[in-house]
Amino acid sequence: MVAPDSGNYIDNVEPATGQVYSLVPESNDVDLDSAVKSAEAAKEHWANTSLEKRAEILCRLADLIDANADELAKAEAIDNGKAVSFAKDVDIYRSAANIRFFAHAGTQFSSESHAMGDLAINYTLRDPIGIVGCISPWNFPLYLFTWKIAPALACGNVVIAKPSEVTPMTAYLFSKLCIEAGLPAGVLNILHGTGPSIGGPITTHPNIKAISFTGGSATGAHITKATAGMFKKLSLELGGKNPTLVFADCDFDETVTEVVRAAFSNQGQICLCGSRIYIERAIYEKFRNAFVDKVKTLRIGDPLDESTQHGATVSQSHMEKVLSYIELAQQEGGTVLTGGKRHQVTGRCKDGFFVEPTVIEGLDNQCRTNQEEIFGPVCTLMPFDNDDAAVKLANGTQYGLAASVWTNDLKRAHRVAKQIEAGIVWINCWLLRDLRTPFGGVKSSGVGREGGLEAMRFFTEPKNVCIKY
Repeated sequence: MVAPDSGNYIDNVEPATGQVYSLVPESNDVDLDSAVKSAEAAKEHWANTSLEKRAEILCRLADLIDANADELAKAEAIDNGKAVSFAKDVDIYRSAANIRFFAHAGTQFSSESHAMGDLAINYTLRDPIGIVGCISPWNFPLYLFTWKIAPALACGNVVIAKPSEVTPMTAYLFSKLCIEAGLPAGVLNILHGTGPSIGGPITTHPNIKAISFTGGSATGAHITKATAGMFKKLSLELGGKNPTLVFADCDFDETVTEVVRAAFSNQGQICLCGSRIYIERAIYEKFRNAFVDKVKTLRIGDPLDESTQHGATVSQSHMEKVLSYIELAQQEGGTVLTGGKRHQVTGRCKDGFFVEPTVIEGLDNQCRTNQEEIFGPVCTLMPFDNDDAAVKLANGTQYGLAASVWTNDLKRAHRVAKQIEAGIVWINCWLLRDLRTPFGGVKSSGVGREGGLEAMRFFTEPKNVCIKY
């Protein structure tokens, strides 16, 4: 753990209180060059470390995350504003699961062979790329940090990693656990700082051969332009404006509960949240009323309170962005059915960045509220008349990350899932994830896939060897 070359630090604000509670190093090009040198020194040794030894270290790291789950969840709640119960059940649990999954995947990753009759045989080697860059967002700080780092390390790469400067604490705590687990020096190099100060330089450094990035679509476009001509491998998991399709034959009560969860989990700050909710007209009024009533029961409060369901948005600027979209929605003709305002919490959180869960109806599909990613606790409701209309509404944005479909008609479920332009379609569920499956989006929601074999393939370089008999 080294101080930044510049000597500069960034204020780290607790969203629930609005107060600075720590300082974040602001790394620069000099720090990056030092990290790359460290990675270069460790690269060959780690690449030649046996699969079993790599897996042993990574599993030890996963065990340490489990052992420190309470401390990590509290740190995540303080740093991000999310409910501590959510942080423990989702963020920290999945962080350990990510590492443990890819530790084992590394020992089971097989390659192909292709026989050419009695002439020759081809087989594929999958070697580590070398130095790779992993840049993760603020909404799931440790969860998505490990989602990228784990497969990269399991494949034998060394990593230059940047967590969000908005939520850096668990990456710092994670670095201490990596040392305790026995990860060799130089194998994982964590650089804190802003996008301009260190994120951009990581993406364009000539010695970093691949970039795995999760964040906004505009930043993804910038990375694509900045690296054009450098022939880097890119995996870009970007924004979403995800549709939820509710059909009249759904299991009504379960669907209401789950659609509320899909819209407002983590204060709506999940790229997979269903923020555009389309409801078959036959049940529109009934569903709308039940949905709004359910949203009103969400408990807003101090993220460190175990009973809290809805915490703070991540920063003051993000809160102001979300509130500006609520105002825009009303200017566009929308009606706020519940929420719509900054929420005042008493006690230590009186200056926190809380926004009420907000439900809006009366908008058309082409308005900015329904076209632009808000990434907060805001959803819109709209009726549809038939399957074709539902699919047209669902596909009517530049995004294509995820969707959920709620119906008991099996034929419809298959047909609609096939027609929706998205990388993930959930039927009668949401955020039910299998780590073996490909994860990513289409259109402006990204390039490439993460997860399972897709991640292992991304972080390796295939080489065909042809042997003539």
